[in-house]
Amino acid sequence: MPVEYRSNFIHLYLDIAWFGILSGSSMAFVAVYAARQGASAFQIGLLSAGPAIVNLMSALPAARWLKKQPIGPAVFWASVLHRVFYLPWLALPILLSPQGQIWTLIGLILLMSIPGIALGIGFNALFADVVPTDWRGHVAGVRNGLLAITFIVTSLACGYILNHFPFPANYQTVFGIGFLGAAMSSLHLWFVRPCLGEPVPTRVGRSLGDLARPGMIRTIGDGLRASVGLRFLSRDSGQRLLRTDILDGPFGRIAAVLFAFHLSQYLAIPLFPLYMVNRLHLSDQAIGLGSALFYVSVFLASTQLAYLTRQTSNQRVLAMGAAVMTSYPALIALSRGLGLFMVASLMGGLGWALASGALNNYILDKVPHDDRPAHLAWYNLALNAAILIGSLVGSFVGSELGLSFALSLSAACRLVAALLIWRWG
Repeated sequence: MPVEYRSNFIHLYLDIAWFGILSGSSMAFVAVYAARQGASAFQIGLLSAGPAIVNLMSALPAARWLKKQPIGPAVFWASVLHRVFYLPWLALPILLSPQGQIWTLIGLILLMSIPGIALGIGFNALFADVVPTDWRGHVAGVRNGLLAITFIVTSLACGYILNHFPFPANYQTVFGIGFLGAAMSSLHLWFVRPCLGEPVPTRVGRSLGDLARPGMIRTIGDGLRASVGLRFLSRDSGQRLLRTDILDGPFGRIAAVLFAFHLSQYLAIPLFPLYMVNRLHLSDQAIGLGSALFYVSVFLASTQLAYLTRQTSNQRVLAMGAAVMTSYPALIALSRGLGLFMVASLMGGLGWALASGALNNYILDKVPHDDRPAHLAWYNLALNAAILIGSLVGSFVGSELGLSFALSLSAACRLVAALLIWRWG
């Protein structure tokens, strides 16, 4: 490790390790907590749809604001403003009625999404500035490994706490662990600064490959909340980004295919916690174990990603990952107990590792080298529109036609999306 970059690298590693603790505690169990408090499919859907609405309205203004700020302090303060909203979660179980808790959670997540957008965009720009091109793959790989390890350990520990501590102390403890992880992650971001005298890169040719998505509400088997390309928006030259002529070219088809891909994922997102809690009657410890198995599968499959990409292409690996992800809602819909749920978690992690690992590079392969910001702005729009529509439609279908039917429909849509990527992607 070069001496001049050692401090930044260490703090980037500690940042993601603490973020893994946040992800394996508060973020992993918030949807389950809402389901146990009696949340409807629509309310669970709002946990994903709310941030998507904010992103659609605020991503470009946030990127332009970041362009005018010193990137290091801007990312730190965005992380503080975003993560301070985890603190009120500790008081929810003792202050409000169940429905009051659910709607307050939705409101808090909506509010924290505003600085969360700046954090997601700004962190990617900061990463590009502080990590030299030749070291990005190494640093991202170490970060992914630390994220997986800390997530696995934390989710198992939190599952144990939730099963063996009485309510509400159990969830307050888990939310307290999450807030500690959030605070420490932000602390380490303060020490990540561009090196003085180092030239700022004008472009980034490869994806960061980072599995961490600031601001994402995680559930087992959840979809991808990729922020690919938003770092390029923060370097926009001021030209209009949403140009309709882009959709008339080859990227219009790519944007449509990726919209279908993300839509198929988010149709099922509001349904998983409800099915686990209300149909399978899984304990929090069993759900935590499923989370851990999911990330064990992600970690192991990620070690083979480079080999698969060399043998085929990013497009083929993305299509294979999307096809394997079909198994998660399908197996959940068929499961009647813990055994098939664990198989679903392993298969879901395998598919997510392939899809998330190939997605960023696949998109960058498909956009012109000299016109990335405008193309990636359309992708960001398609992604968040898919999250919004999928979360709301999935919750409606689940409420009106049943959870099993809605999960099966999501599985069928995921398979169609995989075929679209393979054929027309």
